[in-house]
Amino acid sequence: MPRKMMVGRVVSTKMAKTAVVEVENTKQHPLYKKIIRSTAKYIVHDEEQVCKEGDMVRIIECRPLSRRKRWNVLDVLRSSEA
Repeated sequence: MPRKMMVGRVVSTKMAKTAVVEVENTKQHPLYKKIIRSTAKYIVHDEEQVCKEGDMVRIIECRPLSRRKRWNVLDVLRSSEA
């Protein structure tokens, strides 16, 4: 079974070797056809600590690394200029 991949924005890098990534998802309401945005935050393992706040990163599913960490940073797509 292939591992899931998502693209999101780094919200926090205050923990050691860990980043919080916010992923935005859109879907259409079945009856009213309005586009609904929803966001989810994922605790992500960042071994080399390459992420900075505001970066766009691709994350990939992995085995459980801690109580809430089940994702790894695959690569940084767009670096923040801040």
